[in-house]
Amino acid sequence: MKHYVDQRAVIGIQTLIHRQGEEAHSDVIGWQDDEAGIPLERDTIFRIASMSKPVTSVSALMLLEEGAFALSDPIDRWFPELANRVVLRDPLGPLDYTQPAKRPITVLDLFTHRSGLASSLANIEGPIALAMKGLTSGLGLRTPLGVDAWLKKLGELPLVYQPGARMNYGFSTDILGFLVARASGLSFPDFLQTRIFEPLGMTDTAFWVPPHKLERLSLNYATDWKSGQRVLDDHPRDSRWAVQPSVPSGAGGLVSTADDYQKFAGMLLNGGELDGVRLLSRKTIELMTTDFLTPEQRTQPFFGVDMWAGQGFGLGVWVVDNLAGMGTPSSIGQYGWGGAFGTNWFNDPEEDMVCLLMMQMLVGAPTTQIARDFTTLVYAAIDD
Repeated sequence: MKHYVDQRAVIGIQTLIHRQGEEAHSDVIGWQDDEAGIPLERDTIFRIASMSKPVTSVSALMLLEEGAFALSDPIDRWFPELANRVVLRDPLGPLDYTQPAKRPITVLDLFTHRSGLASSLANIEGPIALAMKGLTSGLGLRTPLGVDAWLKKLGELPLVYQPGARMNYGFSTDILGFLVARASGLSFPDFLQTRIFEPLGMTDTAFWVPPHKLERLSLNYATDWKSGQRVLDDHPRDSRWAVQPSVPSGAGGLVSTADDYQKFAGMLLNGGELDGVRLLSRKTIELMTTDFLTPEQRTQPFFGVDMWAGQGFGLGVWVVDNLAGMGTPSSIGQYGWGGAFGTNWFNDPEEDMVCLLMMQMLVGAPTTQIARDFTTLVYAAIDD
């Protein structure tokens, strides 16, 4: 990891590994702010992007356990804005070239990104891409719309695929978060705060960074696709995360620390309970970490990558079920998810292990390679 910081691939890297109930390894390397010479610290705050998705999924599973809804339930009851869907006959075609949806969107479709909803991440071409302008709410983007107006605008767009037909990564988890809000009667941030963050002691996890914590927020960089150079994407002095969002993105809006997220991950690894606080039953976590994709869906590329050769997708997490398809050391049953800013997490139940990699570089080749090396090094370090 030090090599990547020395080579300036990223400004700083934090690694944290818990195994068999104890902290097995922790490293904090490099800078939180390389411009000002502020070193990375154990309590540095990171933008975790899509690592928000497992948190959102757990919140929905808590309500599922309480009987608020079932995986098979159509979401029309809670979202009249998304009822009576029509579907594009051609994902790249005109918005009025549609056909009726064969069935409603279900709660399971939201968990598994098979709702057919358009996505600012997956649908970046054609008329649907232009029509989605202003809807992106993750990655710290602050849409001026409120939740209800955002849902209304999304509901005016046709689906890109038939519900259940294809994994279309993106807005489904945002809707899942709003389902939690409408089914519980709380705002989504309030539900997460009172039902997950406070009980687990996750004191630095939220949809924004208040003024007194901004000094702990890391700089975030991105890669300029034309020049290939690293450019500043977000700075604490004028951060997009310094303002509470009107549309809190369960798909990609949270910030957190390594120690905070380790508590969340440890709760899952421990069968839904941590330090006497139980959020889920172990049977619900077994369901969460079961592959729901069809064999055909596992042959479909994920952002142009053969993502599913060694792993399937459960209720908000990847799930390893074929070591040969992974191409790196792993274990059957490993599950986790990463984020667009370079953060990465996985649990390995077989090894009784939580592994976290934290850095701040928006989508690029360096972060993919660093995550691959991190995983390899973790498994190479096991000597019992």
